[in-house]
Amino acid sequence: MSKKWLVLANVALGTFMATLDGSIVNVALPTIARDLGVTIGEIQWAVTSYLLTISGLLLVFGRAADLWGRRRVYASGFLVFSLGSFFCGQASSLLVLILARILQAVGAAMLMANSMGLVTAAFPPQERGRALGLIGTVVSAGSMTGPSLGGVMVAQWGWPSIFYINIPIGLLAFIWSIFNLPREEELSRGETFDRLGAVLLVTGLTAFLWALSEGYKLGWTDPRLLAVGSAGLALLIFLFYRMRRMDSPLIDLTLFQRRPFFYGGITGLISFISLFSTNLIMTFYVQQVLGYSPAQAGIALSAFPVVMAVVAPVAGSLSDKFGYQWLTNTGLAVNTIGLLALTTLNKNSSLLAVFLHLAVLGLGMGLFQSPNNSSMMEVVPKPKLGIAGSINALMRNVGMATGIAYSMSVFGTVYKLSHDFLQAMDWVFYTGALISILGLVINMQGRKAVQEGAR
Repeated sequence: MSKKWLVLANVALGTFMATLDGSIVNVALPTIARDLGVTIGEIQWAVTSYLLTISGLLLVFGRAADLWGRRRVYASGFLVFSLGSFFCGQASSLLVLILARILQAVGAAMLMANSMGLVTAAFPPQERGRALGLIGTVVSAGSMTGPSLGGVMVAQWGWPSIFYINIPIGLLAFIWSIFNLPREEELSRGETFDRLGAVLLVTGLTAFLWALSEGYKLGWTDPRLLAVGSAGLALLIFLFYRMRRMDSPLIDLTLFQRRPFFYGGITGLISFISLFSTNLIMTFYVQQVLGYSPAQAGIALSAFPVVMAVVAPVAGSLSDKFGYQWLTNTGLAVNTIGLLALTTLNKNSSLLAVFLHLAVLGLGMGLFQSPNNSSMMEVVPKPKLGIAGSINALMRNVGMATGIAYSMSVFGTVYKLSHDFLQAMDWVFYTGALISILGLVINMQGRKAVQEGAR
């Protein structure tokens, strides 16, 4: 096997571990809560702390990799992740578990921040779309496998096993990374790491994302929410103006002057906002309105990641041969159609109907994501691949959090007025379709501007 495919395999393993652990814990939460003597609301912090920490640190480790080497940061991520997994399994209190999950998330952020950069550097442009598409497949596989694998492991060996399984895999992956991943020659040499900027970024982003993710639960006018969210946003605005005056900023803002990168980031963010509006709503719809069991609901909801996993590498290969514009436009158009089609579901819809409707969204996202990622990364200089890949990953995380937050807010508002679950659900999908149309318009105009600028 050639070196580039070994690099892809190693990155795929790290990506799978990080995404798997984001979903495998959910099914174990009731059991963990019972054993630790805490409520379901309290144990949710084991999930929230993990996601917030990853989001807050992605850009920090992307920048660190550009300065000190992607191999060094990425390989260290396996060690930190394994150590965090050990302490998670040993946790005898909620506080210890949350702290261990934060440590685990630090390792996950080190892995996720550098996956796209490593793959982009290893593959030539004519094969890059296919490689990034395979990484998209691994992301889907990780999120899809988590609930079912976690359920089996918790039933057979108890909840600590879902953490202990990471330790031997992580240690072997660390050794493999040291011997397999290439040493970088093109780093951002002569530049410095902005420590104050890192503190501002992590604090501001974590505060803002916490407010965003908790808004629909606490209410958007809650004083605590407004204080934390406003403080986080103020820190991010201050950081932006600070970076504009620095020679070695934490985030190279000139990346956004590259039109494919700028428009790819914006449309990627919008696509995740629109699609993750379905995330929680469909779970409640299938179980509470249609009356199916959690296992049956899992089968229906698996349509999105399954279809996306199949389509993503194919779309990536097509973008390598024929360009990315028509694929990204088609993907966003299919997403819009899929969201509108969801409004046709009713209280008598079958499980197959739900599966097929969600499969359309999987098709659209599969067509869009790999070509879009490839278009962004191909215009980035090698010394900046770390921060560029982490920006891409952050856009995904912010889009997911925003999609869930806005959809639950829209649903809650309409439901209070109508007391009709289906009507409230339809409004979520209508607004999701409008957001998807906005993404399509921006994508078409942006790609047109890229073509005109290249003439």
